[in-house]
Amino acid sequence: MTRSRKRKLQRLQAGPSARRMAMALPLAPLLMAGVSSALAQDTGAALEEVVVTAQKQQENLQAVPMSIQAFGESKLQDLRITSMTDYMKFMPSVTFQTFGPGFTRVFMRGVASGDNGNHSGPMPSVGQYLDEQPITTIQGSLDIHVYDIERVEMLAGPQGTLYGASSQAGTIRTITNKPDPKAFSASYDLQGNYVSGGDGGYTAEGYVNIPLTDSSAVRLVGWYEHSPGYIDNVKGTMTFPTSGITMDNYSRAKDNYNSGDTYGGRALLKIDLNDNWTITPGVMGQVADYNGVFAYDPNIGDLKITHFYPEKSKDTWVQASLTVEGKIGSWDMVYAGAYLDRTTDTQSDYSDYGYWYDVCCGYGTYFKNDAGDFVSPAQFIRGKDGYKMWSNELRFSSPRDQRLRFTGGLFAQSAEHQIEQRYMVDDLTSYYWVTGWPDTIWLTEQTRTDDSYAAFGELYYDITEKLTATAGYRLFNTDNNLKGFFGFNANYSSKTGEAACFNPKKYRGAPCINLNKDTSESGGTPKVNFAYKFQEDLMVYATYSEGFRPGGVNRRGTFPPYKADYLTNYEVGWKTTLADGTVRFNGAAFIEKWDKFQYSYLGENGLTNIRNAGQAEIDGIEAYVDWAATSQLRLSAGATWLNPELTQNFCQALDVNPCPPEQLAKKGTQLPVTPTFKGNLIATYMFNVGGYDASVQGSYVYQNEVESELIPYNRQFTGKQGAYGIADFSGSMKKGPYSLTLFINNAFDERADLFKYQECAVEVCGVAVGHPYTTYTGTNQPRTIGLIFRQEF
Repeated sequence: MTRSRKRKLQRLQAGPSARRMAMALPLAPLLMAGVSSALAQDTGAALEEVVVTAQKQQENLQAVPMSIQAFGESKLQDLRITSMTDYMKFMPSVTFQTFGPGFTRVFMRGVASGDNGNHSGPMPSVGQYLDEQPITTIQGSLDIHVYDIERVEMLAGPQGTLYGASSQAGTIRTITNKPDPKAFSASYDLQGNYVSGGDGGYTAEGYVNIPLTDSSAVRLVGWYEHSPGYIDNVKGTMTFPTSGITMDNYSRAKDNYNSGDTYGGRALLKIDLNDNWTITPGVMGQVADYNGVFAYDPNIGDLKITHFYPEKSKDTWVQASLTVEGKIGSWDMVYAGAYLDRTTDTQSDYSDYGYWYDVCCGYGTYFKNDAGDFVSPAQFIRGKDGYKMWSNELRFSSPRDQRLRFTGGLFAQSAEHQIEQRYMVDDLTSYYWVTGWPDTIWLTEQTRTDDSYAAFGELYYDITEKLTATAGYRLFNTDNNLKGFFGFNANYSSKTGEAACFNPKKYRGAPCINLNKDTSESGGTPKVNFAYKFQEDLMVYATYSEGFRPGGVNRRGTFPPYKADYLTNYEVGWKTTLADGTVRFNGAAFIEKWDKFQYSYLGENGLTNIRNAGQAEIDGIEAYVDWAATSQLRLSAGATWLNPELTQNFCQALDVNPCPPEQLAKKGTQLPVTPTFKGNLIATYMFNVGGYDASVQGSYVYQNEVESELIPYNRQFTGKQGAYGIADFSGSMKKGPYSLTLFINNAFDERADLFKYQECAVEVCGVAVGHPYTTYTGTNQPRTIGLIFRQEF
């Protein structure tokens, strides 16, 4: 696209903007003007244009009246981003907890209650998309290897109108590079790296774009990554007080325990049927096969654990997609359909549960073999989860050059999650087996279905040349069903499991059916926005919007279904381009009210309960700056400040009055999981040396300490997640099609407290034991030094 055509498209996309809002930071225009005049200019300095599709159509980032952070292809490469946890590190409004590749939970703007993330619990509050297709499952999003990606967009705040269910707190979109019929291109990268105190790793990745005809092309992408291990499973023993049995892990002890491999590919075919119609079918698949865990026990040592049973995970998925784009008259039409098939196989050590339950409650008394001798009550888990998801969206948009514009359509999605979880004890007496399942003390064999249907639309009207109003609404219907078996053998429990079956028919190998519940809801989420453009490069906006997360059913028979929870957002923001296009300064201030949020916790028999329980408010400011200081120096920074807290007393024992102190969180209690401050700085300096194009780059990410639990009493067992700062450095040289990059990530070998957890949770063991027990800390990769070679064709 020529520069003149880009400028024409930018003017068309920006459109007239908003009228002045009394609450829209009245000092901002004066501040921006002062900053602009104060900045020294370099005639060769310029920021690249950023085009996003946050509103389901191509627009300049600075023309979209919403809080967006975007990473283009060059920035993704410069920051050496290969996974979603890599780019989320640089997103100040985003927090994540990861149990390893494929098992990551994402939170945005402090919207987190510290729930336990159970497979039968609430859906995620952050939606994730691959191109036009949703990829959010109950377990979390697909952990897509980031290579040959056009950009990643982070849309902060409720996106309930255009994106719907589970985009309650925000949305993250990954946009792939599309086939180009105009020219052949290809590239490959080879990387080798070494982790301080750990193993070596390597990556090979590449793409090729092949024109087939003047109107069609195929783009093929492939990758293989070996991730080095850095957690040691050290030798140790565990003695159970009831039986006196001691077990050891000598045969399983291993250094660098958590290595693994990720490999996959993507194929897209683009066919321009004529000047107005294009179809793009595609398929993408990936396997992430990992050993060990991505956390350590500080009581054992730095980056060390003592576990006794095999631990591994394998996440395998394939998604087929079809996008059809065209025109009907002067209106644009887009159809986006996808089918996702995903399987995860896991093995987990669960010894701590048996040990601490034995300490508190004499748990080991029940565990004998068929000869009547005591056996170790240590448990381990074997899980197999299968996901299938179908999604379809049909969308229409009116001409962009009109004063009144419209984008809207229909959406349908059906997701099925087959859950198999076996909690096992070696050599357990068959008297306690779940019928037909050897050594299995507890079995979950369920199918969960989540269906969603919606009609949505946004109307844009230019009230004046400077003021634009937007009104949107999404009307939705959701259905949730949970069917199957969960629980113990009737000899072990006379109230749950087989004893609670109401249908003797076997269910996917389980002995009977004791669960078949469903619930459905209908509702709507509105959006109102006013955007005012003081001048071409200065816009302010004010937004009222809502986001929702679907409700669902409880497995416990005495608990009713939980309802959808809603997040209401009041936001003012600004988009500015200063100093002749060398500075981009965007930001927003917001108040978000979280009403009757879904809270999941462990109840009797370790069964997850979910209730609509609390009310919270999150006040915050987020800001992003990009500065082309000179033709050689680029600086960027981002930060988010939050005040997330309860606005009323919350009692986990919802039906007890007065509330027991150990289950009470008072009004003003800080919400867990999310820091109150997170920020980053990135500096890049480009120069020429000996005929080579060279650059050096440094980045620093910092966040303050985080509460791990919502209930203050529980915090004494779990502790806080400590503050941390991570610094990365790199240097690159390029000549012609070849480039070489030397990097050092986590240069000062900082341990990031990403999350904390226990196998035997506070609700089960903590109160009874009355003293600290095993708490694990999920952390980042230690200092890593590596080299990347790239060749382009």
